[in-house]
Amino acid sequence: MKTISVGIAGLGTVAQGVLELLAANRDLIEHRSGLTINILRIASRTSKPEVDLHGAEFSTNVLDLLNDSRLDVIVELMGGEDLAKDLIVGATAQGKAVVTANKAVIALHGNELARQNLRYEAAVAGAIPIIQALRQGLVANRFSGLSGIINGTCNYMLSAMEEEGVGFDEILQRAQALGYAEADPSFDVDGIDAAHKLTILMALAYGTGFEFSKVYVEGIRAVTPVDIGYASELGYRIKHLGLLRNTNVGIEARVHPTLVPRSELMAHVNGVLNAVQVVSDASGKTLFSGPGAGGAATASAVVADIVASGITGDNSVADQEAAQMVPIMPIEEITSAYYLRIPSRNEPGVFAEVAQILSSHDISIDAVIQKDGHDQGDLVDIVLLTQETLEARMNQALGQLQRLAAITDQVMRIRVAPQD
Repeated sequence: MKTISVGIAGLGTVAQGVLELLAANRDLIEHRSGLTINILRIASRTSKPEVDLHGAEFSTNVLDLLNDSRLDVIVELMGGEDLAKDLIVGATAQGKAVVTANKAVIALHGNELARQNLRYEAAVAGAIPIIQALRQGLVANRFSGLSGIINGTCNYMLSAMEEEGVGFDEILQRAQALGYAEADPSFDVDGIDAAHKLTILMALAYGTGFEFSKVYVEGIRAVTPVDIGYASELGYRIKHLGLLRNTNVGIEARVHPTLVPRSELMAHVNGVLNAVQVVSDASGKTLFSGPGAGGAATASAVVADIVASGITGDNSVADQEAAQMVPIMPIEEITSAYYLRIPSRNEPGVFAEVAQILSSHDISIDAVIQKDGHDQGDLVDIVLLTQETLEARMNQALGQLQRLAAITDQVMRIRVAPQD
């Protein structure tokens, strides 16, 4: 039986999960893979005497892993960018395989890390094997679109807001108390984490390279229980999605709150679960769902990559020479249907003005709700669903709507999921 010697950088939740999983399921892993995995060394900037290292040597200098000639695989689980990148580059230069769960390093530096022997299944959607699906299981397919709930914090918060009718701030405090959100939640709730993951999926699905800066990003801070209620009346749920769409002029790459029809399976992925749906020519719609975070779930993906390193050898990040230079479209050039909530005074002729402005920009209305404002006397919400139109046209129309004298607050705009 082949033996793989492993060093781990980091000793947080995921690293501890890897140690526990290997200890608990060692016999099963050996039987299925024909490999014995030995964790020889662990390096972490912070010592944690309470953690069982299962006989591994410990160091507080992460770069000590590079000086250990016994190691076949280095597992980078410490997070951050610069030191993690240095470790990956140094390890692969020595001929070692690297496994990482670090989505930021791949999304921001993936082009530099091309052709390195690097695996990163755990960087996107935790236990869901979406990287393997795109690189192997669906390799014969052309992808027309991909959509994903790829941040568990946002999905938990939107699900709880819908179930309980409470606002963003209250749900955020609860998410922080439960450990679903960090003390500084901006990385999650402002969409950056999801955009890192979408960057990786885009590079794999469309050969664009790792172009994080070209992904449009919008978080969930502006979503209210009022919008969630109106969306439900219209037959939708609001989800925070990462969306890729292959058009005849380029790739749409965007992360934002999205109205998803209740008839779609994606609308029923709730709590901290993740899901990714891929639409392709041969396989049609395939949906992958499961836990997207947590020590055990992410550890499962890490161990799978360690095993793959021992079985199949080299695994470069992406074949950049074969990459197609597919343009990534600016948000102004995408097409979408839209949900609009227009807060206004309850006066004659306001809806007619709204309809006239939309019509002047060739924007057609699909559905309308008009209700008295929420405990606001003579105020009303005009709620519209539009048909698909160019984002630039919608921006122009919103500018005109906002200037109407009867409009009392910011117009709320949420895009509707494309119907591929």
